[in-house]
Amino acid sequence: MDLIPAPRIAVPHEDGHHHAFGADPALDAGPGTEDTARWLRRELGAATGWSLPDAAPGEPGELRLRIDPVRAGGSGPEAYRIDIGADGAELTGASGAGLFWAAQTLRQLLGPDAYRRAPLPGRTWSVPYAAVVDGPRFGWRGMMLDVARHFMPKDGVLRYIDLLAAHKLNVLHLHLTDDQGWRVEIKRHPRLTGVGAWRARSRWGHRASPLWNETPHGGFYTQDDIREIVAYAAERHVRVVPEIDVPGHSQAAIAAYPELGNTDVVDTAALEVWDDWGITANVLAPTEAVLRFYEGVFEELLELFPAEVSPFVHVGGDECPKEQWRASATAQARIAELGADGEDGLQSWFIRHFDGWLAERGRRLIGWDEILEGGLAPGAAVSSWRGYAGGIAAAEAGHDVVMCPEQQVYLDHRQAGGPDEPVPIGYVRSLEDVYRFEPVPPKLSPEAAAHVLGAQANVWTEVMEHQGRVDYQVFPRLAAFAEVVWSWQPAPEERDFAGFEERMATHYRRLDSLGVGYRPPGGPLAWQRRPGVLGRPIEGEPPNV
Repeated sequence: MDLIPAPRIAVPHEDGHHHAFGADPALDAGPGTEDTARWLRRELGAATGWSLPDAAPGEPGELRLRIDPVRAGGSGPEAYRIDIGADGAELTGASGAGLFWAAQTLRQLLGPDAYRRAPLPGRTWSVPYAAVVDGPRFGWRGMMLDVARHFMPKDGVLRYIDLLAAHKLNVLHLHLTDDQGWRVEIKRHPRLTGVGAWRARSRWGHRASPLWNETPHGGFYTQDDIREIVAYAAERHVRVVPEIDVPGHSQAAIAAYPELGNTDVVDTAALEVWDDWGITANVLAPTEAVLRFYEGVFEELLELFPAEVSPFVHVGGDECPKEQWRASATAQARIAELGADGEDGLQSWFIRHFDGWLAERGRRLIGWDEILEGGLAPGAAVSSWRGYAGGIAAAEAGHDVVMCPEQQVYLDHRQAGGPDEPVPIGYVRSLEDVYRFEPVPPKLSPEAAAHVLGAQANVWTEVMEHQGRVDYQVFPRLAAFAEVVWSWQPAPEERDFAGFEERMATHYRRLDSLGVGYRPPGGPLAWQRRPGVLGRPIEGEPPNV
């Protein structure tokens, strides 16, 4: 049935019959199914022209929605079941989320035109008689979107929430701050967006490139924008995890408020929002004033991301150069005062402070795997990006882990080794490579493996200057990733990639209907290339790792 991600059980009836829906099928929405009913009327209604009127009392509708954990298959709250026969289609979810994923599967069964925004003339709609019983392998099935390096306007973020939901992905990790831009309004600190959201120019290509785009770049989300994004995602059973990066990757904040930097060794008043890529030496000062400043930031953030929809808060914690702290009398005095183990211990103190601060407010800290250095509180979780090692260490120590190793699921990395690949950086990671990604390292003990919450694909946008470039890097590989984290897969070497490619033939048509500018199987189209814009590795050099 060309479903992506592949369901646990999908049994078409042997007779090959299809149920042909009437001109305007009646919808029988049982208790607790109102959200999915509204989504079906809006999304399927746009593509089919259906209004999906309520079924008459006592009469079954052609489309029936139910919440029933037992009938849904008993494999967790996101499980669902679909039964299609002569009387129509019945969708049963173990919860509202499970029912919503059932609706996504129904949309796939209706065909690629079910993803359009207006009905095509003369189109009729049918689905095969079948039974589908399904549920996810992992509870965390995510994508990290970097909106700091290149800002994605609100409508683009909402579009990506829909694209995640269409692939049964349920986490959007928003990288909201970095050296190159601060993207969320903080009312008590208005210069974070008044100054920190804008840079004068941008490197054109990888940081090895000599080219520059001299057009100023910037943008930010107002607090109401964030509330809208969070609510829109929640309606589609997608959690939004915010990231405020500390203590490194903070030059945009320091440019806005110079007192946040190491003022005894750097003229922070002269700093601007960074216009280059890579790692800058300008990091936060380890002072009580800086802690209070960021506590204020997080206080506003917690109000925008309620605990019931986003229990996790990401604090970054990666790639923090220590040169300024080594030269700073203030930092050295703080190390002595704390009895910390040098500059690395100072970074651990910084992260542990916010670990405790968030825990006191009922939230869970998550950070990149560098936060393991110096120890973590029991409730903190780790995003393992530097290969599997950080995730293994965290899981064996009893911490929950989200696997996102650079070598496997960084979607800014190039998809092929040919010269036409636009701004080629990092490792070659093809569609098949992503399809063979395994989130649970085989060397983990069973007890540690239970701490793997799931995985996410990371989309860093230094070389993705607009939505079309993001689409090209993300798709079709995100479809392969979605199957890895949803479907119950055999070992990587035993997976049926040829069968996945066959199903992708239909899925490309779905992406076409959605207007996704994916990389075609045969390579980039002429207008998707970036001739003359350097990536990395340059010929003869090792990958950028």
